[in-house]
Amino acid sequence: MIIADTGFWIALAMPDDRFHERACRQLADLKERLIVTWPVITETCHLLGKRVSRHAQQLFLQHLATGVLDIFDLRDIHLPRVIELMQRYANLPMDLADASLVVLAEHLGDGRILSTDMRDFGTYRWKNTAPFRNLLAD
Repeated sequence: MIIADTGFWIALAMPDDRFHERACRQLADLKERLIVTWPVITETCHLLGKRVSRHAQQLFLQHLATGVLDIFDLRDIHLPRVIELMQRYANLPMDLADASLVVLAEHLGDGRILSTDMRDFGTYRWKNTAPFRNLLAD
């Protein structure tokens, strides 16, 4: 499975986004399922509503409802790690959505991600040492 960050979804929805074409190509070439977290879904809906439209929010949620993506069940047992990560990367700063994706990578044992956030996902390490492989940067 490949992790999908908020910026990937925003790039897909906005033809004038500088990552739009790369995001569309990656989506078309996918041979594996994508996986997201609820914090990413929430952040994506917020930004779609702010930058695109409420209709774009609804389309995104309808897409999720078809079951084409997996949604990781971030639970209370993950909170100590989320807090640790947010403290470790406070200088960036790291938000809940990004911390949830680091926890997800640790759960999957795989750091492949689709993200427009080159700086942060170039800095974050899952399992404290493993770098992410950002497929939008390839």
